[in-house]
Amino acid sequence: MGATIRQIPLADMGKWKCSSETGNVVHDSGRFFSIEGISVETDWGNVGYWEQPIINQPEIGYLGLLAKKFNGVLHLLVQAKIEPGNINVVQISPTLQATKSNYSRVHQGARPRYLEYFNAERQRHLLLDQLQSEQGARFLRKRNRNMIVELQEDEYIDVHPDFIWMSIGQIKHFMRQDNVVNMDTRTVLSGISYGTYTAETLEGLFTLKSTNRQQRLMLTSALVASNALHTFRSIISWVTDLKSRYELNVERMALKQISDWVETDGEIRRPDGKYFSVIGVNVMIENREVLNWDQPMIKPAQEGLIAFIVRPINGSYHFLVQAKLEAGNFDIIELAPTVQCLTGNYRTGSNEYSIKYINDVLDAPGSRVLFDAMQSEEGGRFFHEQNRNIIIEVDESFPLEVDDKYCWMTLNQMLRFIEFNNYLNIAARSLLAAITFD
Repeated sequence: MGATIRQIPLADMGKWKCSSETGNVVHDSGRFFSIEGISVETDWGNVGYWEQPIINQPEIGYLGLLAKKFNGVLHLLVQAKIEPGNINVVQISPTLQATKSNYSRVHQGARPRYLEYFNAERQRHLLLDQLQSEQGARFLRKRNRNMIVELQEDEYIDVHPDFIWMSIGQIKHFMRQDNVVNMDTRTVLSGISYGTYTAETLEGLFTLKSTNRQQRLMLTSALVASNALHTFRSIISWVTDLKSRYELNVERMALKQISDWVETDGEIRRPDGKYFSVIGVNVMIENREVLNWDQPMIKPAQEGLIAFIVRPINGSYHFLVQAKLEAGNFDIIELAPTVQCLTGNYRTGSNEYSIKYINDVLDAPGSRVLFDAMQSEEGGRFFHEQNRNIIIEVDESFPLEVDDKYCWMTLNQMLRFIEFNNYLNIAARSLLAAITFD
């Protein structure tokens, strides 16, 4: 598979233009997505007002995986897919990854492969079907339909050379390597539930299988509900209270009118170079529905940090979850990792505000690190954006008492919240997808 991606000035993009009236970056068809401006006013944190560019893509797309059992083991059909923003060009992607404009063929390209298994053209057995949010700091109220559709064991499917069947364990193994499994695969995998069992049942399983301390704590966190520090109902009340107490007012505005951002050298960015810029790219990819196109993309100023702190409580790992407000959220806040720094410079002294618990993450000894890998953001909209994804364990000297924007939750509780729309944000889901029990 060949690919050539090069940055070009925004004004040189074919079929895209910067509106003379608003400065908004729009496609000639009026479809796909646009880059617009927004003003944000909130009483949530230290910064009460700001303006920024944001991606407006109101369509709901498909992120779908086909599943099939081979020798009793569930496998998923994944694609080796090139996206223009991928750092390493090719990443492991879902069976179907398509916006409504794509599968409606606004680009006049080929129909996405295997679409008929997800759009109800064929009879299907659904294992997962959820609407989940995208990056709230970059998209304005964007959601995608996350799906897993199971085939019968005797059902034949023609596997294209760019696709392969992989077990869930194999995919999770590749997540431990930098930038191999793409964001869309990770968010779909995060929706897989492991069920709920009694502590006694789980203890019986431990006697049948040798497990170490960390495996026991993580399995108990995923499978047992009875030893959680907080009840599920009390966590819902905590989230409801925060949504009721704080305000988020977002107004769309012309991109050319937003303050602290300028168009220069063919891109839109801040004079201080912080956060991100809006750039144009020319793309040539051999195995796509359309082989050559131009488009705008979001280019980060530097890599980010996404981290969960976990602590043993009542014989189970508990995750320190943050209630996080982002401009594009549907309902003010979503549940996020302990530390999430996707924009700005997270290092001490380089940000406008201090980031809680960041030193606990950055200074953690290697023996406390349960997971650590660089992971890409979605390569169809974000150019070479990667974030360090890390899970660290703290000991029982770490305080149980946390401020009112944080809460200790088990993995079982977070997986229950994923079943509902707009509770766990995409950063949290991406990181949870990497968890294994081996």
